[in-house]
Amino acid sequence: MLPWFTLRLNRFNVSTLISGTVLGTLLFGAYAFQTVGLKYTSASNAAFLTGLNVVLVPVFDAFFFRTPIGRSIKWGVSLALVGLFLLCGNGQLSFNVGDVLGATCGACVALHVILTGRFARKADSDVYLLTTVQLTTVGLWSLACAGGKAPQAFVWYPELFWTLVICVVIATVFAFLVQTSMQRYISPSHTALIFCTEPVFGAAYAYFAAGERLGPYGYLGAALILVGMIVSELLTDEPAGAPELAAVPEG
Repeated sequence: MLPWFTLRLNRFNVSTLISGTVLGTLLFGAYAFQTVGLKYTSASNAAFLTGLNVVLVPVFDAFFFRTPIGRSIKWGVSLALVGLFLLCGNGQLSFNVGDVLGATCGACVALHVILTGRFARKADSDVYLLTTVQLTTVGLWSLACAGGKAPQAFVWYPELFWTLVICVVIATVFAFLVQTSMQRYISPSHTALIFCTEPVFGAAYAYFAAGERLGPYGYLGAALILVGMIVSELLTDEPAGAPELAAVPEG
């Protein structure tokens, strides 16, 4: 992203630096808490607890910013939460110490989604610069926590090339650039509901790429998540006084 950063350097300001650093720190926290938590809990528990951000986003947004929670979000979140439980936990979950870290990851994701929307809609915000600072912050925090041990821990294999291209270019740079750009037009709660479909797409990819099949609970959970997202879009009776999102042109 450095070419974009260089070309748009004239729009860089202190506000972008602070906003990007905050977002990057929250994003690193989500990665770190989830990674460490996976040492102590199952992948299904981690997926479910991370997905709890679909509930935490409207709750945090209402608590910190007084954003009303409309009926569409309440119904959509409720359906998606049950769907997550069925899809990720197969209808049953057990909890241990790693789940606290997983829940903390979900909280970081929720705050990241809320603040991304608010920072991206600032009049002086540039989504390219904001995304660049954000991802750079994640990298710097990662290097700091590695404590100089990264070179010894990394072993290069030619097979890693395309994996890195997909993970870095598509799943990171492209994904967060699109998220930051589009959150100027949709609310954080709707963004969280869209993110809730991640395990659905993961299950679909696993089916076509590796032949993995969901059980009855998994199919029901995936259906509920998708229905929850659709319901949140179709119900329009938001409470009076709910702020409208004004798109800020990128310029």
